[in-house]
Amino acid sequence: MGTMSTPITWVDAFSDAPFAGNPAAVCLLHGDVSDAYMQSVAFELGIAETAFLTPTDDPAAFGLRWFTPATEVDLCGHATLASAHALRQGGTVDGSSAVTFRTRSGELIATFEDDLIVLDFPADPVTPAPLPSALAGQWSPGSVVTSGRTEFFTFVVLNSAETVRDYPPDLAAIAAAPSRALLLTAAAVPGTGADFVLRVFGPNVGIDEDPATGSAQCTAGPYWAEALGLSELTAHQLSTRGAVLHVRPDGSRVHIAGHAATVLTGHLC
Repeated sequence: MGTMSTPITWVDAFSDAPFAGNPAAVCLLHGDVSDAYMQSVAFELGIAETAFLTPTDDPAAFGLRWFTPATEVDLCGHATLASAHALRQGGTVDGSSAVTFRTRSGELIATFEDDLIVLDFPADPVTPAPLPSALAGQWSPGSVVTSGRTEFFTFVVLNSAETVRDYPPDLAAIAAAPSRALLLTAAAVPGTGADFVLRVFGPNVGIDEDPATGSAQCTAGPYWAEALGLSELTAHQLSTRGAVLHVRPDGSRVHIAGHAATVLTGHLC
């Protein structure tokens, strides 16, 4: 399978220093491997996402697939940002032009603006819906401002950043809700440098709490842009590791920017 020559880079995405943001492993494949192999690698590493890149005839385009320890997913922001970072750091691309990723969610574009990496993702607006019965009673009366659904998320807006920060996740209740993950969000406290905050819980995809979630901005970004009347926003993800994401909704697309830091490099054996 050519695994002896498969470089792997461990990247902390949406952070400008190691040991914060969200870790992702990026594997640059040079031959065919099975889905089972990729899933086994992701399970072995045990981090939120492992990205697998496949070169194409176009030196600026790569196939990209994402695996959690439990399953393959259709869209992942932080591992896409990590992939762009790993390609530039490893010298596969020089960062002077955009990189195209061919994925199950269509073509995704990453561009480089000095140390920032900017992703161009499809918007995923929320459809209003009642709070799922499995999550009834998770928050005190009056705490839930609104709720809704996307194909991937149960979307819940709470009345304060503090309520989001202090929520003790009931993973069994979250797993029983009819979605793959829970996106919990609120307006940020003024003066904190953020416009909104969020947390993401995905026990159904093998991630109890995601440290930093780029794809969540495809839903939360358009919601908060409209709610706050802003065209550009900064999000703070209130996970233990913490993360900063810059979000600019643009019609049917959302631009998501952040930093990345390499933790280690090596080769798969």
